[in-house]
Amino acid sequence: MLAPDTDKARFNMVEQQIRPCEIIDERVLGAFKAIPREHFVDEAQRPLAFADTQLPLPNGEVMMKPLQEGIMLQALEVKPGERVLEVGTGSGFVTACLVHLGGQVTSYEIDPEQSARAAEKLAALGLEANLVAGDIFEAELEDGSFDVIAVTGSLPQPSEKLERLLAPNGRMFQIKGEPPVMCATLVTRAEDGTLLRKGLCETLLPPLKNAPEPDHFTF
Repeated sequence: MLAPDTDKARFNMVEQQIRPCEIIDERVLGAFKAIPREHFVDEAQRPLAFADTQLPLPNGEVMMKPLQEGIMLQALEVKPGERVLEVGTGSGFVTACLVHLGGQVTSYEIDPEQSARAAEKLAALGLEANLVAGDIFEAELEDGSFDVIAVTGSLPQPSEKLERLLAPNGRMFQIKGEPPVMCATLVTRAEDGTLLRKGLCETLLPPLKNAPEPDHFTF
């Protein structure tokens, strides 16, 4: 059992890492308190489950920092019953938070083994999401299918495919750019179909596999 130390570490993560950085949505903070983050990491990594760091996953991907997850969840303002697309299931922790916030979650993971691991973690907590082992950039999905899109890997350039999936009043969180300059961005679709982009903060995150690459000029 990890319990008193784990409970203290969880409290410190919320009150010392996340809340002081203007993550003040009590529903989001409640998700971090309710969903056991340590459940979604390998046992050897559990002492770092609440640390301000990206944790490696078995397939070479990473678990976002708690603060990055908090910024994303607060920006998306998930409402109960909304159709949510997660791009990159990863550990399954963000998936669990999106479900906890009331989203009807479809989550794509390009690595079938990682998707299966996340499915086991979610099932153990009695959480239901539609997990799809596949490449989102090859998926045939109807335009306007989702109210919320959470992209858990960076995009070197904006994805028109993902933007088309946003319904009117839909919101998408993405981290776009290339090192050393990346920006967490909220994309919203207005009622008239116009896309609005708001930069939230600078941060760094490895790219999604198969994400569209920008053209680089050489001389």
